Amino acid sequence: MQGLAPFDRGVRWGVLGTVVAAMTAGAAGAQRAPGTNATPNLHVLAHVPVARGITTGYQDILDIDVDQDLARPYVYIAHYVDYDGFDIIDIRDPRRPRLIYQWQIENMDLRRGGGASGAYNPRVFKRRGRHYVALCTQFGAGKPDRDLGAIIFDVTGLPDTTTVKEAGRITYPASPGGFHNLFTYRHSDGRALLFTTTTGPRANIYDLERFLDGDPNQGLIGHIPRPPVAGYGNPLSGYHDMYVAYDPIAHQDKFYGAGLGAGYFVYDVSRPESPRLLTSMTGIAGMASGHAFQATPDGRYGVVQMEYQYAPIRIFDLKPGLEGSVQTISRPIGAWSAAPDGWRNASHNHQIRWPYVFVASFDDGLQVVNIMDPANPFTVAFWDTQDGPDLQGINLQLGVRADRDGPGNIYNGAWGVQVRNADGLILVADFKTGFWIFKMDGFDGWNGHHWGVPNISSAQDWDNGPDGAPKPKKVT
Repeated sequence: MQGLAPFDRGVRWGVLGTVVAAMTAGAAGAQRAPGTNATPNLHVLAHVPVARGITTGYQDILDIDVDQDLARPYVYIAHYVDYDGFDIIDIRDPRRPRLIYQWQIENMDLRRGGGASGAYNPRVFKRRGRHYVALCTQFGAGKPDRDLGAIIFDVTGLPDTTTVKEAGRITYPASPGGFHNLFTYRHSDGRALLFTTTTGPRANIYDLERFLDGDPNQGLIGHIPRPPVAGYGNPLSGYHDMYVAYDPIAHQDKFYGAGLGAGYFVYDVSRPESPRLLTSMTGIAGMASGHAFQATPDGRYGVVQMEYQYAPIRIFDLKPGLEGSVQTISRPIGAWSAAPDGWRNASHNHQIRWPYVFVASFDDGLQVVNIMDPANPFTVAFWDTQDGPDLQGINLQLGVRADRDGPGNIYNGAWGVQVRNADGLILVADFKTGFWIFKMDGFDGWNGHHWGVPNISSAQDWDNGPDGAPKPKKVT
């Protein structure tokens, strides 16, 4: 498999001079259609608009996940604000995707309004030959189910949508407000685990087999504290996003948590009942809110996002912290932004498939970045999924459209991104324009071994366990 040639190596911080002309066309106030700003090596296979919000007029679609098994060609997309549910899209023919199922939580009229409440971040998992989706929820004060954090659905019988059913709900009364994010993980010991945020200074760990078997404690087996950081944010706040991966070099299962307003933290969760802090990134210049954090397949580098206007993606070398030569890591070794005009916009989420980072970059759409040299990331492809001028996004506090070009109105455009490793499909959920399927020239699938790195990504091998892990005694 050959890597893609860069358009320009750019400067150390990854701002590309060669894309200035293309990107400037999307400056504030310039009306444009999706695809106006694009590179020729990204191709749209399909676009599916989905349900529009009642109060916002937007489609209000957020996070996205995909079954990695080609025999299960299903995509799961969450909705919030007005919809509070999820969709299932059949991509058996990627050029002709079909919306086959929609689910909304009960009592919708009692849940609307009052901020960014709703359903988030669907994640698939497998247990005892059955297939599931975990969906997290958050409902504000005065709304039903204030303590509801996640709903588990059995989707084994797809494409027969009449077989989709709830398998159970996870509540957490100790910290009302639900779960903003979650991550399903095939642990090296064979267990299917669920990691979730909370509204307190911790993440929760659930054994999904115990939960599905009716454990009275709902499968809760551990907590990951968010360490306090002097001078940064609310000491009671916890995590925003998380990523969990096996490190075959250190022989450890590792949790990578983005701490709200504090920094980023790496824990050894080889024994999830007793997590152990390994290293942190704190005291970072421009630190406002830790949002997203993923590691490269070898666990060496951390790619992080901070969710505020002008924030670039930052890349950290985790080695000094993991080896104990520094108490905490505070300086990135590289950074990247889609916009060359002063890093005007922001990005939201990303997926690493070494050496690429696939970025859902809000107003700048889908961006693909090469981090083969982490100190000099460069753009290799982009396709603007957004419709209209920049910085006219949703006001998440009011749940309404800003309808003006203004600082901080970044919540628009590409929100979620996923990659199907078997064939290299790139899937994007755009807050305004809907669901997109892309193919990139030269990227026909991903396996880490083809690049000389462990075959580790957010995609889980539910049958065999993580790459390089010992064969577990217990099989899900």
